[in-house]
Amino acid sequence: KSYEDRQATVVLAAVGGHLAAVFTLGVQLKQEAAIVVAALLDMDLQVIMLTGDNRRTAKALAEQLGIHQVMAEVLPQHKVAVVRRLQAEGHVVAMVGDGINDSPALAQADVGIAMGTGADVAVEAADVVLTRNDLSDIVATIDLSNHTVRRIHFNFFWALFYNVIAIPIAAGALAPLGILMQPWMAIAAMVFSSISVVISSLLLKRYTKPDVADTSHRQKVTWICFLCPGDRHYYQILKTDEDMT
Repeated sequence: KSYEDRQATVVLAAVGGHLAAVFTLGVQLKQEAAIVVAALLDMDLQVIMLTGDNRRTAKALAEQLGIHQVMAEVLPQHKVAVVRRLQAEGHVVAMVGDGINDSPALAQADVGIAMGTGADVAVEAADVVLTRNDLSDIVATIDLSNHTVRRIHFNFFWALFYNVIAIPIAAGALAPLGILMQPWMAIAAMVFSSISVVISSLLLKRYTKPDVADTSHRQKVTWICFLCPGDRHYYQILKTDEDMT
């Protein structure tokens, strides 16, 4: 239990029915993991940890990362069930994972986000693949999607406003006032409308990745995010049969 409280999963090895060694499997957290979790929570996201590790280890990791909702000792089908339950409750679910066991939930989620360095099956099942092995890209992905949606809304509003005014003028609505639009003017006005929307969209190329340590820029969204904070496992022999004797 003491090792599990220190974020390690204990494995017992036996030879001939007798305990021979005790191993611990520890999770090495990424340096940016806690900062990313804090950034997601600051964006009013609900962060839930889904892990196959035992409850004590998962709880210790969650406390270190600042995650308040933990579901431990879950199998791949249980992860899918959790995603479906949240979707049935009306939530938009984003699943983040990199392992084979994460792939069913990645496929079920509204948005599946896989790390490019993860298992091939997880990459294939995800909707978004982060090519860098950097968890802060999760925050950048959500932030960029918000910028893109806002730009789409702006373009729709601008095109509607522009055409509501320009089309009646081109049709001769102001003819009683002596204002007429020549055919070439109407063509130019239509081309300008299309060009302005394209230029507005191209402004997204100036997007810069937010600093996850800076909370001033973040917007409120309604995503549920499952964060798999572990990077890799390492093994350490704690005791051998000779040590125990």
